[in-house]
Amino acid sequence: MSKSGELDGLSMADARSIALVCANEASLWAELRARAAAIALAEPTLAALLDRYVLARQSLGEAIVQRLSERLAPTGQDFTLVAQALESALRHDPEVLSQMRADTRAILERDPATEHALIPFLWYKGFHAISAHRLAHTLWKVGRRDLALHLQSLVAAHLAVDIHPAARFGVGILLDHATGFVAGETSIVEDNVSFLHEVTLGGTGKARGDRHPKIRSGVLVGAGAKILGNITIGEGAKIGAGSVVLKDVAPHTSVAGVPAVLIGKASVDAPALDMDHSL
Repeated sequence: MSKSGELDGLSMADARSIALVCANEASLWAELRARAAAIALAEPTLAALLDRYVLARQSLGEAIVQRLSERLAPTGQDFTLVAQALESALRHDPEVLSQMRADTRAILERDPATEHALIPFLWYKGFHAISAHRLAHTLWKVGRRDLALHLQSLVAAHLAVDIHPAARFGVGILLDHATGFVAGETSIVEDNVSFLHEVTLGGTGKARGDRHPKIRSGVLVGAGAKILGNITIGEGAKIGAGSVVLKDVAPHTSVAGVPAVLIGKASVDAPALDMDHSL
């Protein structure tokens, strides 16, 4: 896969299979470069853009810093500040890149519109938002809280996603479409969770302390759902679109409604992976 021509003539299924293998074997960077080279040849209009974001970069870390900095500082005014902040976070915690690889794999596996890894890297604001949050969270943990809050503000302003930098997220997170996603300060999201747009993980008022939801692994949260308060959504649960959830949800159950009520058992162990929103 080191030569762009090796990607020519592949079926969509073959291309997705290669992309998944690359993400799984921690060679996402090789996949991105090969795909960028192939697209630059096929669509010369994008060649300069692909060079700026991928082909002229020396590593995945350098590339993600460039892409996120331009998304969070589109006028260029704050570009240097943002780039320095993101680079500093990566130096503190290089493991963030492995988390980004896991998120990329989640997108490839769960979103049928995503044919290869370069698509979320370049265009998906859900991937950009969770990636920026991971770096802001690193800054928060090392005591650079004002800088982390500034990054949160930029993500909210330019990507319409508002995640407090103290919120904790596992890996394999899918923010599908992502517009309007909100997660409060004491939110905890475990591994392999899928959210649609306009989901809120919020509080219920002016309470302080631990006041936001805890989302266990494998949970699927439908578009527009509001999960409020220090409650737990059990492993493998499914939250119907538009629901308002104010109480704990048992593992492997489905709830829906305003307020949400029990609908029944979830049909699979990890609805987040299946992405079937029917109840």
